[in-house]
Amino acid sequence: MTLKDQFEAAVAASKNLPERPDNMTLLKIYALYKQASSGDVDGKRPGFTDMVGRAKWDAWNEFKGKSADEAMQEYVDLIESLK
Repeated sequence: MTLKDQFEAAVAASKNLPERPDNMTLLKIYALYKQASSGDVDGKRPGFTDMVGRAKWDAWNEFKGKSADEAMQEYVDLIESLK
């Protein structure tokens, strides 16, 4: 099974976790997914009135420079730890 296959299986599994992760973990899941699928964050940081968008942007930005493979592996490991 390739890393991409494992990643896609983890994405599917993330929708069926036994309990909803806390918000910080959800942000990490989101950010790793975006880094693995889209690369480094782009665009401007949302303004202070968009709290959710800003938190997501900041979380994604923390993984700047991480390769898609590294992000995929971290995502897979994180989802496995939540099962």
